Amino acid sequence: MKGTIIDVRTVDEFEAGNVEGSLNIPVQEIMQRVEEIKKIEGPIIFCCKSGQRSGMANDYFSSIGVDCSNGGSWLDLM
Repeated sequence: MKGTIIDVRTVDEFEAGNVEGSLNIPVQEIMQRVEEIKKIEGPIIFCCKSGQRSGMANDYFSSIGVDCSNGGSWLDLM
């Protein structure tokens, strides 16, 4: 998959394992970082543990016109 991967798991979850090159923006911080995320060029792929939290992030950013998708589990993006 081409694009920027944003892992919305907690910092502890992210530090325990992640996709190389991915960004960690915990879902709890998403709303405070909307402008930062909107500035990312190219498609954004959200991921988490199961796809639920990344699905919520994807739904919101899709609704405001950001080119993004729900990658589901970070393990599926390895």
